[in-house]
Amino acid sequence: MENKRDLKRKADAEPIAKQHKKEKVDKVEEVGVTVEGEVELAANVEYDFQKLDISEATKNAVKDMNFTRMTEVQARTIPPLMAGRDVLGAAKTGSGKTVAFLIPAIELLSKLKFKPRNGTGIIIVSPTRELALQIFGVAKELLKYHHQTFGIIIGGANRKAEADKLVKGVNLLVATPGRLLDHLQNTKGFVFKNLKALVIDEADRILEIGFEEEMKQIIKILPSERQSMLFSATQTTKVEDLARISLKKGPLYINVDEKNETSTAEGLEQGYVVTPAEQRFLLLFTFLKRNLKKKAIVFFSSCNSVKYHAELLNYIDIPVLDLHGRQKQQKRTNTFFEFCNAEKGILLCTDVAARGLDIPAVDWIIQYDPPDDPRDYIHRVGRTARAGGRGKSLLFLLPNELGFLRYLKHAKVPLNEYKFPNSKIANVQSQLEKLVEKNYYLNKSARDGYRSYLQAYASYSLKKIFNVNQLDLAQVGKAFGFAVPPKVNINIGSAVSDNKVERRGGGGGFGAGYKHKQDGKEHFVKQRTSVLEKTKREQDGRQWTR
Repeated sequence: MENKRDLKRKADAEPIAKQHKKEKVDKVEEVGVTVEGEVELAANVEYDFQKLDISEATKNAVKDMNFTRMTEVQARTIPPLMAGRDVLGAAKTGSGKTVAFLIPAIELLSKLKFKPRNGTGIIIVSPTRELALQIFGVAKELLKYHHQTFGIIIGGANRKAEADKLVKGVNLLVATPGRLLDHLQNTKGFVFKNLKALVIDEADRILEIGFEEEMKQIIKILPSERQSMLFSATQTTKVEDLARISLKKGPLYINVDEKNETSTAEGLEQGYVVTPAEQRFLLLFTFLKRNLKKKAIVFFSSCNSVKYHAELLNYIDIPVLDLHGRQKQQKRTNTFFEFCNAEKGILLCTDVAARGLDIPAVDWIIQYDPPDDPRDYIHRVGRTARAGGRGKSLLFLLPNELGFLRYLKHAKVPLNEYKFPNSKIANVQSQLEKLVEKNYYLNKSARDGYRSYLQAYASYSLKKIFNVNQLDLAQVGKAFGFAVPPKVNINIGSAVSDNKVERRGGGGGFGAGYKHKQDGKEHFVKQRTSVLEKTKREQDGRQWTR
């Protein structure tokens, strides 16, 4: 039986629902959206924020943020969203889509005069904690002159504190999928029956890291009578499936990049350098030392590799910050905002920071470990040259990895080759090896980084290009500071194409193994029986995004 409080909430919700319906119909007529889902005002797109039909409170907040002219995705997305349309948006990373979905969401709450007792009216789902925090920060600025409540729920944070806030009433909620589903299913007093709009940001990334089932359950639990907005940098079959179940029939499709000749930002200068494995760290060291007054992000393929290189570089007086999935949430949050607020500095990270994050004024993106897929490359370099700005990127490639350039070219990514003469590269190899040999903690960290690098390399899907069996382990070891590469016990079975492990007669599990080159000779290394298990890198995927 409903108590008085529930009845009051129900009564509050009814006029809100009716008012929203009326607003929606009126606005659709104003912007002239056809039944087929095409916007008829494409030729008359307005780019001035102050000319938008939005509240004075939002206009003042936008003014405080020094926004005057809308980006393409904002100009084409905000009017139809404010008219109540469901939108499927495709835009390059750094295009300004966060503001594009936040302004209509906030305006909706404002027009409906949402109060804490009405519960949650807007839910924004983000793939990672860092991106969720970023969206939350922008929402906080845009809500500066509004009275609506806002909050964030993410894995790693205090669940009870989150639940208490939800029960009190959070009008605009930013969330990661796992924690959102948890609260939807288990938090009593979390009022979401008045939900007016659902935003799914970076949908392709949400699905890539394994939240497909959670998203299906979330959509099933939430009220179906709502507006929905789905944004994705890439359009995949799974994204289309998610759009089908989350959006109304005939959503408005907006792709601001379809006429562009390149898949990356116009202000981005991109290059690659070919370097042998043993010179990789020497080149990185030289490059970073020359760019200490710049703001740079360096990408690695594993958490352990980030950890080791951060310890090493800080030890040899190149100050760096590090961000990866094995850090506690508070540490990640502090590091992220410290780097955001810095005028210069170096951030070492895994792909946890590659999607959606808006870090101001990044000069260089360095991909020390290449990505496995051109889409990941595009998202990494999207951390610079954002919203019409300028930036540079540098991709490190081994000689046997040059085939990756064909995939990038096919993905419309233009790169120039950069040359670094050997005479200009600091030769600190002997000092590096002595340091790693004598420092116990650094030696242990280097071993973990070396092992994780090989594990990550073995998990790459483009086996013809990133073939772990073709690596010269002696050279790879030198890049980690080892005169002689350590013996490591790794699950490397996924290195063989089609997940079939090369067997040595008979086919018994203990006879399985892989070949590798060392000191110019080919060696056969026995493989553990669990060769078809997922690598730690894959298993770790959800841990740092939930």
